[in-house]
Amino acid sequence: MTTFDTSVPPTLRKLDMERLFLRKRLVSLAFPLIILAYLVYVFFAFDVPGLAERLNPQNARTFVADSYSYKTHVTRDNRSGEVSVAIEGERKGAYPQGEAPEWVQLATASSDVTTIDLEDGYVVRFGSETVEFDIPGYGTIRATPSRSAGVQAEFPAGDLPDWINASKNRLAITTEAGRLTVTRNRAEVFRYFAGWELFFFTLDSPYHGVGLGKLMTLAATGEAGAIFHDFWTNKMWRHQDVAWAIFETLLMAFLGTMGAGMIALPLAFAATRNFMPLRTIRFATRRLFDFVRGVDSLIWTVVLARAFGPGPLTGALAILVTDTGTFGKIFSEALENVDQKQIEGVASTGAKPAQRYRFGVIPQITPILLSQLLYFLESNTRSATIIGAITGGGIGLLLTQAIITQKDWEEVAYYIVLIILMVMLMDWLSGWLRSRLIKGEQGRKGRKTKSGKALLLP
Repeated sequence: MTTFDTSVPPTLRKLDMERLFLRKRLVSLAFPLIILAYLVYVFFAFDVPGLAERLNPQNARTFVADSYSYKTHVTRDNRSGEVSVAIEGERKGAYPQGEAPEWVQLATASSDVTTIDLEDGYVVRFGSETVEFDIPGYGTIRATPSRSAGVQAEFPAGDLPDWINASKNRLAITTEAGRLTVTRNRAEVFRYFAGWELFFFTLDSPYHGVGLGKLMTLAATGEAGAIFHDFWTNKMWRHQDVAWAIFETLLMAFLGTMGAGMIALPLAFAATRNFMPLRTIRFATRRLFDFVRGVDSLIWTVVLARAFGPGPLTGALAILVTDTGTFGKIFSEALENVDQKQIEGVASTGAKPAQRYRFGVIPQITPILLSQLLYFLESNTRSATIIGAITGGGIGLLLTQAIITQKDWEEVAYYIVLIILMVMLMDWLSGWLRSRLIKGEQGRKGRKTKSGKALLLP
């Protein structure tokens, strides 16, 4: 009788284990190497080194400064010699002709020189032909603008510092006290001050510059309506338009979210196995949900804007279309997990199909419906801001207009603050409604009777 030894020699078993451990080590090492290689590829493919070289710290500092401060422009027209002073360089913030802040001494009949005292020794002088800038520790810079020869500048001896940018047609000087720009047609001084000037009242308002105490006294003596009117119709900060834009943004989010919920709920019944026995209808409904939610709301915004034109209603429709697909998927999954015994209990009372859905199905999925609706309402408040920038409505449009100008960064900061406050308010309101509507008994007061039982009070 022949016998075979089927046992594995210890040497072979050891070799197999070593190969297995080696393979696992290689696999575990391969994934980090692949990720690292991809990051290296992205680093060079997106030209990150070039982006760092193109970074301009000066522009970043200017942007930050503009967001929390305002500029007063002193401008001289080199052709006519006329000097104007305006906050943020706007007509709505312009000082009346012949008036200026204390640090600007306008030319008079005896002297044709406008002197701009930027403090700490920084002084700019607009002469009849030349512009001079006294800079402590550096010297005096003279510039002579001419339509034929451009801008001829004279500097102190030595190399030009990096805060001076000089060319044939333009001279730009940036100092900690202010900026001076000279071109062929005009010379302009920018001086920064902290705060948002003219936020409450414009220069032409009788309440501009009035202290808070006196303002409250005037309001108490019957001028409250006029004070509010001047604030509400502020031409520079447009509080009335901003409030309406916020209302439009909230309206877009509300109409889109609630409309999507009302459309998605009946369609969700057609996408579930336990309520729709026909496979063809289930398949078609689910693919419809995939289609409308597979296309981003921004794409739907562009498409619908082409069809219906710009406006808040187009933004609401874009949110409605996208959220219909999302709600349809969420609601159908919730419907497939309902308790059939509760439906059977309602049916045993002789209830009709519609009544079975109303009293046997809807109460089971109500917490999910409300929770998702409130969450998406909060989320769509942010989305409506971006959609409004495309459709031409809401706070998003004002934000885009302020960004496009490349100078009204204090308005950009103002709109961003309002958007954050709006989202915070919607978050608080959503959480409060969720606790009241879903948790039910929370928020009610309770006390015990003499028998020790709790008595709920409304």
